[in-house]
Amino acid sequence: MAIAMAATTFHGGTIDQIDTPAILIDLDRVEGNLARAQRHADAIGVALRPHIKTHKLPRFANRQVGLGAVGITCQKLGEAEVMAKAGIADIFLPYNILGSAKLDRLAALHARITLSVTTDSAETLGGYASRFDPQHPLVVLVECDTGSGRCGVQSPEQALALARLIAKAPGLRFGGLMTYPPRGRPHEAEQWLAAAISQLRNADLPPARVTSGNSPDFYRSRPHGSATELRPGTYIYSDRMQVAFGHGTLDDCALTVLATVISRPTDSRAVLDAGSKALAADTCPLPGHGHIVEYPDAVITLLNEEHAIVDVSACRRRPAIGDRVRIIPNHACVVSNLFDQVHLIERGKLVGTEVVAARGKLT
Repeated sequence: MAIAMAATTFHGGTIDQIDTPAILIDLDRVEGNLARAQRHADAIGVALRPHIKTHKLPRFANRQVGLGAVGITCQKLGEAEVMAKAGIADIFLPYNILGSAKLDRLAALHARITLSVTTDSAETLGGYASRFDPQHPLVVLVECDTGSGRCGVQSPEQALALARLIAKAPGLRFGGLMTYPPRGRPHEAEQWLAAAISQLRNADLPPARVTSGNSPDFYRSRPHGSATELRPGTYIYSDRMQVAFGHGTLDDCALTVLATVISRPTDSRAVLDAGSKALAADTCPLPGHGHIVEYPDAVITLLNEEHAIVDVSACRRRPAIGDRVRIIPNHACVVSNLFDQVHLIERGKLVGTEVVAARGKLT
Protein backbone atom coordinates (compact mmCIF):
# COMPACT_ATOMS: atom_id res chain seq x y z
CA MET A 1 0.00 0.00 0.00
CA ALA A 2 1.38 3.39 -0.92
CA ILE A 3 2.05 5.69 2.00
CA ALA A 4 0.33 9.06 1.74
CA MET A 5 2.07 11.29 4.25
CA ALA A 6 0.47 14.48 5.46
CA ALA A 7 2.06 17.55 3.96
CA THR A 8 4.63 19.27 6.14
CA THR A 9 5.38 22.96 5.73
CA PHE A 10 9.05 23.68 6.43
CA HIS A 11 10.21 26.96 7.95
CA GLY A 12 13.77 26.81 9.22
CA GLY A 13 13.11 29.75 11.51
CA THR A 14 12.62 30.22 15.24
CA ILE A 15 9.63 29.83 17.50
CA ASP A 16 9.47 33.64 17.78
CA GLN A 17 7.77 33.54 14.37
CA ILE A 18 4.84 31.48 15.69
CA ASP A 19 1.63 33.22 16.68
CA THR A 20 0.15 32.17 20.02
CA PRO A 21 -1.36 30.09 21.43
CA ALA A 22 0.24 27.23 19.54
CA ILE A 23 1.50 23.69 20.04
CA LEU A 24 5.23 22.97 19.86
CA ILE A 25 6.45 19.39 19.39
CA ASP A 26 10.07 18.65 20.29
CA LEU A 27 11.10 16.04 17.73
CA ASP A 28 14.18 14.93 19.65
CA ARG A 29 12.06 14.12 22.70
CA VAL A 30 9.48 12.34 20.54
CA GLU A 31 12.16 10.17 19.00
CA GLY A 32 13.62 9.35 22.39
CA ASN A 33 10.23 8.41 23.81
CA LEU A 34 9.36 6.20 20.82
CA ALA A 35 12.69 4.39 20.76
CA ARG A 36 12.66 3.77 24.50
CA ALA A 37 9.15 2.28 24.39
CA GLN A 38 9.97 -0.03 21.50
CA ARG A 39 13.12 -1.24 23.27
CA HIS A 40 11.11 -2.01 26.39
CA ALA A 41 8.44 -3.94 24.47
CA ASP A 42 11.12 -5.94 22.66
CA ALA A 43 12.95 -6.65 25.91
CA ILE A 44 9.88 -8.10 27.65
CA GLY A 45 8.72 -10.01 24.57
CA VAL A 46 5.39 -8.30 23.82
CA ALA A 47 4.05 -6.65 20.70
CA LEU A 48 3.68 -2.88 20.74
CA ARG A 49 0.52 -1.43 19.21
CA PRO A 50 0.57 2.26 20.18
CA HIS A 51 -2.58 4.31 20.48
CA ILE A 52 -2.59 7.34 18.18
CA LYS A 53 -5.11 9.30 20.29
CA THR A 54 -2.28 11.44 21.67
CA HIS A 55 -0.63 12.67 18.48
CA LYS A 56 -3.26 12.03 15.74
CA LEU A 57 -0.51 12.45 13.15
CA PRO A 58 0.17 9.97 10.31
CA ARG A 59 3.80 11.10 10.45
CA PHE A 60 4.24 9.66 13.93
CA ALA A 61 2.03 6.59 13.37
CA ASN A 62 4.23 5.58 10.45
CA ARG A 63 7.32 6.23 12.55
CA GLN A 64 6.00 4.00 15.33
CA VAL A 65 5.42 1.17 12.86
CA GLY A 66 8.82 1.80 11.33
CA LEU A 67 10.46 1.33 14.73
CA GLY A 68 8.80 -2.06 15.21
CA ALA A 69 5.17 -1.61 16.26
CA VAL A 70 2.90 -4.36 14.87
CA GLY A 71 0.25 -1.79 14.00
CA ILE A 72 -1.64 1.00 15.72
CA THR A 73 -4.68 1.52 17.90
CA CYS A 74 -7.40 4.05 17.06
CA GLN A 75 -10.38 4.85 19.24
CA LYS A 76 -12.76 6.01 16.53
CA LEU A 77 -13.49 4.99 12.95
CA GLY A 78 -12.66 8.50 11.74
CA GLU A 79 -9.16 8.22 13.17
CA ALA A 80 -8.71 4.78 11.58
CA GLU A 81 -9.85 6.07 8.19
CA VAL A 82 -7.24 8.85 8.32
CA MET A 83 -4.49 6.44 9.31
CA ALA A 84 -5.44 3.85 6.68
CA LYS A 85 -5.28 6.56 4.02
CA ALA A 86 -1.78 7.39 5.27
CA GLY A 87 -0.60 3.82 4.70
CA ILE A 88 -1.08 2.11 8.05
CA ALA A 89 -2.08 -1.45 7.20
CA ASP A 90 -2.97 -2.96 10.61
CA ILE A 91 -5.38 -1.11 12.89
CA PHE A 92 -7.15 -2.11 16.10
CA LEU A 93 -10.38 -0.39 17.19
CA PRO A 94 -11.01 -1.21 20.87
CA TYR A 95 -14.45 0.39 20.88
CA ASN A 96 -18.04 -0.85 20.60
CA ILE A 97 -19.18 0.07 17.08
CA LEU A 98 -22.94 0.35 16.69
CA GLY A 99 -25.36 1.54 14.01
CA SER A 100 -25.80 0.95 10.31
CA ALA A 101 -23.76 3.95 9.14
CA LYS A 102 -20.76 3.05 11.28
CA LEU A 103 -20.95 -0.62 10.27
CA ASP A 104 -20.91 0.42 6.59
CA ARG A 105 -17.73 2.41 7.23
CA LEU A 106 -16.24 -0.46 9.22
CA ALA A 107 -16.89 -2.86 6.34
CA ALA A 108 -15.29 -0.49 3.84
CA LEU A 109 -12.22 -0.16 6.05
CA HIS A 110 -12.06 -3.94 6.60
CA ALA A 111 -11.91 -4.42 2.83
CA ARG A 112 -8.75 -2.31 2.65
CA ILE A 113 -6.61 -3.19 5.66
CA THR A 114 -6.06 -5.70 8.45
CA LEU A 115 -8.65 -4.69 11.03
CA SER A 116 -9.74 -5.93 14.45
CA VAL A 117 -12.42 -4.67 16.83
CA THR A 118 -13.90 -5.39 20.26
CA THR A 119 -17.25 -6.13 21.81
CA ASP A 120 -18.60 -6.56 25.32
CA SER A 121 -22.19 -7.47 24.44
CA ALA A 122 -24.34 -9.70 22.29
CA GLU A 123 -25.96 -6.58 20.84
CA THR A 124 -22.70 -5.19 19.44
CA LEU A 125 -21.69 -8.66 18.32
CA GLY A 126 -24.98 -9.03 16.44
CA GLY A 127 -24.22 -5.92 14.40
CA TYR A 128 -20.82 -7.27 13.39
CA ALA A 129 -22.25 -10.71 12.57
CA SER A 130 -24.88 -9.17 10.28
CA ARG A 131 -22.31 -7.34 8.17
CA PHE A 132 -19.36 -9.68 7.61
CA ASP A 133 -19.01 -13.01 5.81
CA PRO A 134 -16.80 -16.12 6.04
CA GLN A 135 -14.84 -15.15 2.93
CA HIS A 136 -13.26 -12.27 4.83
CA PRO A 137 -14.12 -12.63 8.53
CA LEU A 138 -13.75 -9.76 10.98
CA VAL A 139 -11.48 -10.40 13.96
CA VAL A 140 -13.32 -9.59 17.20
CA LEU A 141 -11.81 -9.45 20.69
CA VAL A 142 -13.77 -9.54 23.94
CA GLU A 143 -13.38 -6.39 26.02
CA CYS A 144 -12.82 -7.19 29.70
CA ASP A 145 -13.39 -4.91 32.68
CA THR A 146 -10.42 -5.85 34.85
CA GLY A 147 -11.09 -3.11 37.38
CA SER A 148 -11.34 0.23 35.56
CA GLY A 149 -15.12 0.33 35.69
CA ARG A 150 -15.64 1.43 32.10
CA CYS A 151 -16.74 -0.95 29.32
CA GLY A 152 -16.13 -4.70 29.35
CA VAL A 153 -17.59 -8.02 30.43
CA GLN A 154 -17.62 -8.35 34.19
CA SER A 155 -16.22 -11.85 34.72
CA PRO A 156 -14.08 -14.50 33.04
CA GLU A 157 -17.23 -16.58 32.67
CA GLN A 158 -18.88 -13.80 30.66
CA ALA A 159 -15.72 -13.50 28.55
CA LEU A 160 -15.95 -17.19 27.69
CA ALA A 161 -19.66 -16.96 26.86
CA LEU A 162 -19.09 -14.04 24.48
CA ALA A 163 -16.06 -15.73 22.91
CA ARG A 164 -18.24 -18.73 22.12
CA LEU A 165 -20.78 -16.50 20.39
CA ILE A 166 -18.04 -14.89 18.31
CA ALA A 167 -16.62 -18.29 17.34
CA LYS A 168 -20.08 -19.46 16.19
CA ALA A 169 -20.71 -16.44 13.96
CA PRO A 170 -19.75 -17.37 10.35
CA GLY A 171 -18.43 -13.93 9.43
CA LEU A 172 -16.43 -13.38 12.61
CA ARG A 173 -13.27 -14.80 14.13
CA PHE A 174 -12.50 -14.80 17.84
CA GLY A 175 -9.28 -12.84 18.23
CA GLY A 176 -8.65 -12.80 21.98
CA LEU A 177 -9.08 -10.46 24.93
CA MET A 178 -8.73 -6.71 25.35
CA THR A 179 -8.55 -4.64 28.53
CA TYR A 180 -7.78 -1.17 29.77
CA PRO A 181 -6.58 -2.03 33.27
CA PRO A 182 -6.86 0.16 36.36
CA ARG A 183 -3.80 2.36 36.82
CA GLY A 184 -1.44 1.16 39.52
CA ARG A 185 -3.20 -2.19 40.03
CA PRO A 186 -1.51 -4.55 37.56
CA HIS A 187 -1.84 -7.62 39.79
CA GLU A 188 -5.63 -7.25 39.86
CA ALA A 189 -5.82 -7.17 36.07
CA GLU A 190 -3.34 -10.03 35.74
CA GLN A 191 -5.39 -12.32 37.96
CA TRP A 192 -8.55 -11.52 36.01
CA LEU A 193 -6.91 -12.19 32.66
CA ALA A 194 -5.18 -15.37 33.80
CA ALA A 195 -8.52 -16.81 34.95
CA ALA A 196 -10.18 -15.91 31.65
CA ILE A 197 -7.34 -17.36 29.57
CA SER A 198 -7.53 -20.61 31.54
CA GLN A 199 -11.27 -20.94 30.90
CA LEU A 200 -10.85 -20.15 27.20
CA ARG A 201 -8.11 -22.74 26.79
CA ASN A 202 -10.17 -25.38 28.56
CA ALA A 203 -12.97 -24.62 26.10
CA ASP A 204 -10.61 -25.00 23.09
CA LEU A 205 -10.76 -21.24 22.45
CA PRO A 206 -7.20 -20.11 23.24
CA PRO A 207 -6.87 -16.34 22.75
CA ALA A 208 -4.46 -15.44 19.96
CA ARG A 209 -4.02 -11.95 21.45
CA VAL A 210 -4.34 -10.48 24.90
CA THR A 211 -4.00 -6.74 24.48
CA SER A 212 -3.70 -4.23 27.30
CA GLY A 213 -3.12 -0.47 27.95
CA ASN A 214 -1.80 1.98 29.39
CA SER A 215 1.05 4.52 29.49
CA PRO A 216 1.43 5.07 33.27
CA ASP A 217 2.11 1.37 33.94
CA PHE A 218 3.86 0.58 30.67
CA TYR A 219 7.39 0.49 32.04
CA ARG A 220 6.23 -1.62 34.99
CA SER A 221 5.26 -4.41 32.57
CA ARG A 222 7.41 -7.52 32.91
CA PRO A 223 7.96 -10.70 30.84
CA HIS A 224 5.67 -13.72 31.14
CA GLY A 225 2.48 -11.86 31.97
CA SER A 226 -0.84 -12.59 30.32
CA ALA A 227 -0.66 -9.67 27.88
CA THR A 228 0.85 -10.42 24.49
CA GLU A 229 0.38 -6.86 23.24
CA LEU A 230 0.53 -3.40 24.87
CA ARG A 231 -1.20 -0.22 23.71
CA PRO A 232 0.34 2.84 25.38
CA GLY A 233 -0.59 6.19 23.85
CA THR A 234 0.47 9.23 25.85
CA TYR A 235 4.07 8.03 26.12
CA ILE A 236 4.98 9.63 22.77
CA TYR A 237 4.58 13.15 24.21
CA SER A 238 4.08 12.48 27.90
CA ASP A 239 2.51 15.26 29.97
CA ARG A 240 2.23 16.58 33.51
CA MET A 241 -0.31 13.90 34.44
CA GLN A 242 2.02 11.10 33.32
CA VAL A 243 4.88 12.64 35.30
CA ALA A 244 2.66 12.80 38.39
CA PHE A 245 1.88 9.09 37.89
CA GLY A 246 5.60 8.26 37.79
CA HIS A 247 5.93 7.88 34.02
CA GLY A 248 9.18 9.76 33.32
CA THR A 249 10.03 13.36 34.13
CA LEU A 250 9.21 16.80 32.77
CA ASP A 251 12.31 16.48 30.58
CA ASP A 252 10.51 13.71 28.64
CA CYS A 253 7.55 15.94 27.78
CA ALA A 254 7.63 16.65 24.05
CA LEU A 255 4.47 18.77 23.71
CA THR A 256 4.24 22.31 25.03
CA VAL A 257 1.75 25.08 24.43
CA LEU A 258 3.39 28.35 23.48
CA ALA A 259 1.54 31.31 25.04
CA THR A 260 1.96 35.06 25.48
CA VAL A 261 1.59 37.14 28.63
CA ILE A 262 -1.20 39.56 27.73
CA SER A 263 -1.79 41.23 31.11
CA ARG A 264 -0.11 41.89 34.48
CA PRO A 265 -3.01 43.39 36.49
CA THR A 266 -1.15 42.95 39.81
CA ASP A 267 2.38 42.18 40.88
CA SER A 268 1.40 38.61 41.76
CA ARG A 269 -0.86 37.84 38.79
CA ALA A 270 -0.18 37.27 35.12
CA VAL A 271 -2.68 36.42 32.41
CA LEU A 272 -1.86 34.30 29.34
CA ASP A 273 -3.65 34.02 25.99
CA ALA A 274 -4.08 30.24 26.38
CA GLY A 275 -7.24 29.34 28.27
CA SER A 276 -9.29 26.14 28.38
CA LYS A 277 -9.59 26.19 24.57
CA ALA A 278 -5.82 25.72 24.39
CA LEU A 279 -4.88 23.85 27.58
CA ALA A 280 -8.12 21.89 28.27
CA ALA A 281 -9.40 21.76 31.82
CA ASP A 282 -8.10 18.37 32.98
CA THR A 283 -6.59 18.32 36.44
CA CYS A 284 -3.84 16.08 37.77
CA PRO A 285 -2.25 15.29 41.15
CA LEU A 286 0.00 18.35 40.79
CA PRO A 287 -1.37 21.86 41.46
CA GLY A 288 -2.66 24.05 38.67
CA HIS A 289 -3.46 23.60 34.98
CA GLY A 290 0.02 23.07 33.59
CA HIS A 291 3.73 23.61 34.20
CA ILE A 292 5.27 26.83 32.89
CA VAL A 293 8.79 25.89 31.78
CA GLU A 294 10.31 29.36 32.19
CA TYR A 295 8.62 29.98 35.56
CA PRO A 296 8.49 26.61 37.35
CA ASP A 297 7.25 28.17 40.61
CA ALA A 298 4.26 29.81 38.94
CA VAL A 299 0.83 28.19 39.29
CA ILE A 300 -1.90 28.38 36.66
CA THR A 301 -4.78 28.74 39.09
CA LEU A 302 -7.74 29.24 36.76
CA LEU A 303 -8.69 28.74 33.13
CA ASN A 304 -11.37 30.73 31.35
CA GLU A 305 -12.02 29.97 27.70
CA GLU A 306 -9.39 32.41 26.40
CA HIS A 307 -7.43 33.31 29.55
CA ALA A 308 -5.07 31.48 31.89
CA ILE A 309 -4.76 33.15 35.28
CA VAL A 310 -1.29 32.63 36.75
CA ASP A 311 -0.12 33.17 40.32
CA VAL A 312 3.50 34.32 40.05
CA SER A 313 3.93 35.31 43.70
CA ALA A 314 6.42 32.51 44.36
CA CYS A 315 8.62 33.47 41.40
CA ARG A 316 11.79 35.45 42.09
CA ARG A 317 11.80 36.60 38.46
CA ARG A 318 8.40 37.51 37.09
CA PRO A 319 7.12 37.78 33.50
CA ALA A 320 6.31 41.01 31.71
CA ILE A 321 3.56 41.79 29.22
CA GLY A 322 4.58 40.41 25.84
CA ASP A 323 6.79 37.65 27.23
CA ARG A 324 6.25 34.21 25.69
CA VAL A 325 6.19 31.03 27.76
CA ARG A 326 5.91 27.30 27.13
CA ILE A 327 3.42 25.25 29.11
CA ILE A 328 3.52 21.49 29.64
CA PRO A 329 -0.20 20.68 29.82
CA ASN A 330 -1.78 18.34 32.34
CA HIS A 331 -3.18 16.12 29.59
CA ALA A 332 -1.55 16.19 26.16
CA CYS A 333 -4.14 14.02 24.37
CA VAL A 334 -6.97 16.53 24.84
CA VAL A 335 -4.73 19.45 23.90
CA SER A 336 -3.75 17.76 20.60
CA ASN A 337 -7.42 17.66 19.67
CA LEU A 338 -7.82 21.42 20.21
CA PHE A 339 -5.42 22.62 17.49
CA ASP A 340 -5.52 22.31 13.70
CA GLN A 341 -1.73 22.14 13.43
CA VAL A 342 1.41 21.56 15.42
CA HIS A 343 4.81 23.21 15.03
CA LEU A 344 7.80 20.86 14.92
CA ILE A 345 11.01 22.03 16.58
CA GLU A 346 14.54 20.70 16.92
CA ARG A 347 16.97 22.31 19.35
CA GLY A 348 14.77 25.39 19.57
CA LYS A 349 14.51 25.84 15.80
CA LEU A 350 11.24 25.65 13.90
CA VAL A 351 11.60 22.90 11.28
CA GLY A 352 8.04 22.34 10.16
CA THR A 353 4.31 22.74 10.67
CA GLU A 354 2.00 19.76 10.30
CA VAL A 355 -1.78 19.43 10.14
CA VAL A 356 -3.28 17.29 12.93
CA ALA A 357 -5.01 15.05 10.41
CA ALA A 358 -7.07 12.94 12.83
CA ARG A 359 -8.27 15.69 15.18
CA GLY A 360 -11.98 16.09 15.77
CA LYS A 361 -12.81 12.57 14.57
CA LEU A 362 -15.58 11.87 17.06
CA THR A 363 -17.36 9.20 15.00
